[in-house]
Amino acid sequence: MSEAGMGALGGAYLRCLQAIGRRLDYGTSIYEREWDVLVVLDACRVDSLRAVAPEYEFLETVGRHRSVGSCSSEWLENTFQTPEHRKAVARTAMVTGNTWTDRYLDADRFARIDEVWKYAWDEALGTVPADAITDRAIRAARDSDPERLVVHYMQPHHPFVPDPVAGDSGMARTGARSSETNPWILLRQGTLQEGRVREAYEANLRYALRSVGTLLENIDGTVVLTADHANLFGEWGLYGHPIHTPVPALVTVPWAETTGRDRHTRDPSLSPPASLPVSRVYGAEGDGERLKALGYR
Repeated sequence: MSEAGMGALGGAYLRCLQAIGRRLDYGTSIYEREWDVLVVLDACRVDSLRAVAPEYEFLETVGRHRSVGSCSSEWLENTFQTPEHRKAVARTAMVTGNTWTDRYLDADRFARIDEVWKYAWDEALGTVPADAITDRAIRAARDSDPERLVVHYMQPHHPFVPDPVAGDSGMARTGARSSETNPWILLRQGTLQEGRVREAYEANLRYALRSVGTLLENIDGTVVLTADHANLFGEWGLYGHPIHTPVPALVTVPWAETTGRDRHTRDPSLSPPASLPVSRVYGAEGDGERLKALGYR
């Protein structure tokens, strides 16, 4: 069968799974569990966090949690836009590097929302640096002491900051075709080997966890490390994190409890521009290009 034929067959297979996924409630809301600070590691797999956990004193037991989404937009809607958790969301502050917030969240539902991607985007990296998220989370905790705080890092989602892979067009710049050569497409096509992508992916996870370690020294409360969704490395013949795809390896995410204590080891200096209030959501010029760099468009 030709490559085009294989692609069409794969697309039909995925659409069938998604048709089922749209009709399933396949996860548990984060608001059904206890936490003060929720650290979201975008696209983090359970096995990957377990693999690197021995390197970090703050990671003892890495459990499992069933997400309410198989991609960020689905997770955001099913977590923060549902009527049953409206009161809890109203007591929640969010600090995020994920660009989907501008399209899928109602800022008025939150106590505070700081869309760090709108002013701390690193054009050279093609993403939001982990330390920018940490700095703004520390500031949010110290300034407003929210009842609950969600801190959403973009890593280990590609582009892989410390160990970029060849061919990832989302790495350093945006463009109309950037999403067509992300690591998951290259892996599916056989251009990249799984071992190479896993190595870079776990390096990106370590990059984020280093910054999370700093966060834990500068924030108080019960902290949980989790993910919005995981990432497929060929399970069920799929790669990446398609929407409405209830594959167990994709919707099963880490749940690792730890404790933060503010020892004031970091004095964050990053601030948003005065023209961008952090409590609101606004459309930002170039949002579409940033989504392409992250492989979503």
